[in-house]
Amino acid sequence: VSAVDSLEGPLLQVEGLSDLRLELHSKKMNMHLVLIDELHRHLYIKSTNRVGQRSKEKGRLSSLVKDASPVPLMDVTNLSTPRKFLETSQFSTPGSSSMRETSLLEMKEDTELDPEENSTVFMGILIKGLAKLKKIPETVKAIQDRLEQELKQIVKRSTTQVADNGYQRGENLPQENQPRLLLELLELLFDKFNAVAAAHSVVLGHLQQTVASPCSQYDGDIKLYDMVDVWVKIQDVLQMLLTEYLDMKNTRTASEPSTQLSYASSGREFAAFFAKKKPQRPKNPLFKFESSSHAISMSAYLREQRRELYSRSGELQGGPDDNLIEGGGSKFVCKPGARNITIIFHPLLRFIQEIEHAMELGPAKQCPLREFLTMYIKNIFLNQVLAEINKEIEGVTKASDPLKILANADTMKILGVQRPLLQSTVIVEKTVQDLMNLMHDLSAYSDQFLNMVCVKLQEYKDTCTLAYRSIVQSDEKLVISASWAKDDDISRLLKSLPNWSNMAQPKQLRPKREEEEDFIRAAFGKESEVLIGNLGDKLIPQQEILRDVSDLKALANMHESLEWLAGRTKAAFSNLSGTQTVSPGQESHGSMEHLPASEQILQTLSELARTFQEMADRCLLVLHLEVRVHCFHYLIPLAKQGNYAIVANVESMDYDPLVVRLNKDISAIEEAMSASLQQHKFQYIFEGLGHLISCILINGAHYFKRISESGIKKMCRNIFILQQNLTNITMSREADLDFARQYYEMLYNTADELLNLVVDQGVKYTELEYIYALNLLHRSQTGVGDQTTQNMRLQRLKEIICEQAAIKQATKDKKITTV
Repeated sequence: VSAVDSLEGPLLQVEGLSDLRLELHSKKMNMHLVLIDELHRHLYIKSTNRVGQRSKEKGRLSSLVKDASPVPLMDVTNLSTPRKFLETSQFSTPGSSSMRETSLLEMKEDTELDPEENSTVFMGILIKGLAKLKKIPETVKAIQDRLEQELKQIVKRSTTQVADNGYQRGENLPQENQPRLLLELLELLFDKFNAVAAAHSVVLGHLQQTVASPCSQYDGDIKLYDMVDVWVKIQDVLQMLLTEYLDMKNTRTASEPSTQLSYASSGREFAAFFAKKKPQRPKNPLFKFESSSHAISMSAYLREQRRELYSRSGELQGGPDDNLIEGGGSKFVCKPGARNITIIFHPLLRFIQEIEHAMELGPAKQCPLREFLTMYIKNIFLNQVLAEINKEIEGVTKASDPLKILANADTMKILGVQRPLLQSTVIVEKTVQDLMNLMHDLSAYSDQFLNMVCVKLQEYKDTCTLAYRSIVQSDEKLVISASWAKDDDISRLLKSLPNWSNMAQPKQLRPKREEEEDFIRAAFGKESEVLIGNLGDKLIPQQEILRDVSDLKALANMHESLEWLAGRTKAAFSNLSGTQTVSPGQESHGSMEHLPASEQILQTLSELARTFQEMADRCLLVLHLEVRVHCFHYLIPLAKQGNYAIVANVESMDYDPLVVRLNKDISAIEEAMSASLQQHKFQYIFEGLGHLISCILINGAHYFKRISESGIKKMCRNIFILQQNLTNITMSREADLDFARQYYEMLYNTADELLNLVVDQGVKYTELEYIYALNLLHRSQTGVGDQTTQNMRLQRLKEIICEQAAIKQATKDKKITTV
């Protein structure tokens, strides 16, 4: 500068120096461009160069370095930079060395050290040099103009760096959708952008100092940029990056099906699964070149080349082994998609808070990046999630018969369940889990997700109620079993009996009782008494029972599914209420320390879980009652309409067709239930059935007009075949049916012999049952006297029963006294 001043001043007239004057002029003109380039190199490359090293020390990226040879960080100092070009032979004219000496005299900070090693000092030297050249306004303009482009280059370099690290760990990005790498990329960018911002604040400090210094040659005010401009540009670049990674233009969703919920299976898939296939011969490659010394050295060479290229120019270049996912002109470290927000939400919020702190925004103001994030989640992401979920659920609930579509075997294995579940229930539960995960990932929006859970469960409850009604309702009227299960008194009574509470508890956990058997028999007796009291004397029409076994199977599947759903949702909701969960990586979020699940929504959710359990219980009660109503349906007409006053012949001694049909019915129900219900529930349905059949048959003696010895024999055979069938189902003796057979065998006696039998053997049946037997004998046998004689017998029966009761009581008292 001083040489040019001399040449244009006192030495202006010297003609011989004109060439030198021209050369120095052009040098002076280009000098500031070189210095500006050098300043940018320090702002964007030198500052970010050390970030990788720092973050490794902090351990944030420690997982990246798995093998012994970490990726060498680019060493920019050895590369040819504009400043180094300046010092090479192309500028080595006699005058240039003197000029360099002159400028070095100006910066005597520490001549022993290379000033480049300390970027802060060196950027100060560069600014002083530019001030000397009177190029501060051009410098400020260049910094402002190049800011966005330089930040984009940082993004490109970082993308390649993250992809390269992934490649070194052996991860194949195009095949694996890895949002984790996006998180890695953002963490790296946050660090780099912070470093760039710090470098800018240093440059700004030097600029302000230069402009304010008294020896500054600038008359008017020079408009400098400020840190807010830098942060705004950083946010813009991040916003562009997020727009692409979150696929906000929806370029992918149209062409790709949702992979979030993958439990759906159609009939066509099942058919394809069971179709006969040609045996596939495995195609094994004979050999590969990838581990040959040539391939290894070649890929290493290509990677080296690429690293040198991107460190020098910031451009993404490289051959076919680029480990990046292609996408519309730019490249990605993972597949773009809305769900990527879940993994980056909390780190992004932390960075936004840092930005707001750096920009010194008040609590009322938000930075543009926060506004962008809020807008994206509220307007786009939530709607997208809802649309995905609706599509998934409607696929299974809007089917022609949602209760008949079951989850496939693989799904059951994954869920660890023993009995089939409805496909729709599995999808709904998967949806609930998905929303709960989103709630933890995006905890600031937990109420919106909880609300979605609420709405979806409410809708599914309505779907199940409709499906249940379509089974148990015919001609606007509920079948008997369903109307009884709905009746509060009857359902309360059935749930109070020990066989219901035993079903809820595994055998080993039940309290030990001395008279367990008697206790259970008493329960069966109570149940039979209630049922016979209500149904024992009327014929039940066909439309009041569920004849189609597939309907009963659907109820069993519904019971298992809803009970499973209730359990899963209860477990999920209990984690929310009571404990206020802190999401991972969210310690520093002042306002969002807890999941702000509002009490009202939680109450509604636990209410829904309870409703599902109640619906499941009702399905089981209907099944329990339905089998019993079937017994009434077939056995009451047997006594009321059957002819048992028969003369023995082969045809008349066949089993009663009603008994055969009942057996067939029970076997079909047993087959469906054993496949659809867990063992203890299966037992709940069939245990005690023998007791009820025994009571119905004994009670039926009241309705027979007459009965002959052959009729008694036929009746005993009916009882025997029923007992055989039930024994095969419950794997127990079904002694109650022996009791019914003995009752009918007692009818081989005359009325008077029967009374003597009661005296000899003691009272086995109730007074009413003995009265039915005496009356039947009176109707069936000839020469047994008139009604007066019969009344005397009934009177005698009462006396015998009273005597027996007194003897029994006395024996009992004696035992107590002896003890």
